[in-house]
Amino acid sequence: MAQSSSPVSGIAERYAGSLYELAVQSSSVDKVEADLGRFEALLSESEDLARMIRSPVFSAEEQFKAVAAIADKAGITGLVGNFLRVVAQNRRLFAVPSMIRAFHAIAADARGEVSAEVATAHPLSAAQQDELKVALKGVTGKDVTIAATVDPSLLGGLVVKIGSRQIDTSLRTKLNSLKLALKEVG
Repeated sequence: MAQSSSPVSGIAERYAGSLYELAVQSSSVDKVEADLGRFEALLSESEDLARMIRSPVFSAEEQFKAVAAIADKAGITGLVGNFLRVVAQNRRLFAVPSMIRAFHAIAADARGEVSAEVATAHPLSAAQQDELKVALKGVTGKDVTIAATVDPSLLGGLVVKIGSRQIDTSLRTKLNSLKLALKEVG
């Protein structure tokens, strides 16, 4: 695994690696991935939950109780439920989104897949995602799983991140390049 310069990335990779090892030992990698995906969806849907995990204002006990209640209500039990509780006790909830991304990357790598983060100006259809997967497989030589996000500021095109590589074909970037070129000429 590549070393990263961010302390949060290091924490996330260590926790995700430990969770992955436990999931492999209990033959529950798919269930753990699904539960992490559900918690990630809860985070994206609730600004209050996102604020609670980021804020140092809440005590470890408050965060623990909140995460435990949310996990129980959402039916997130077993490894992921316990994992979230341990992370809360250790005051590491701020790194949970990075831990989830790291876990997905580790699991994908173990399956021989590569994860690609794709930002587009408009949501991709299933056919477009399939076409993009085929194109990216040609570049990487591996099956590609796509984590798609929508960023209207791109105007058009897309930005693909695979590991440390980034392919930016967004209209915003092309317009900025053209703007710089025009400034140099004029």
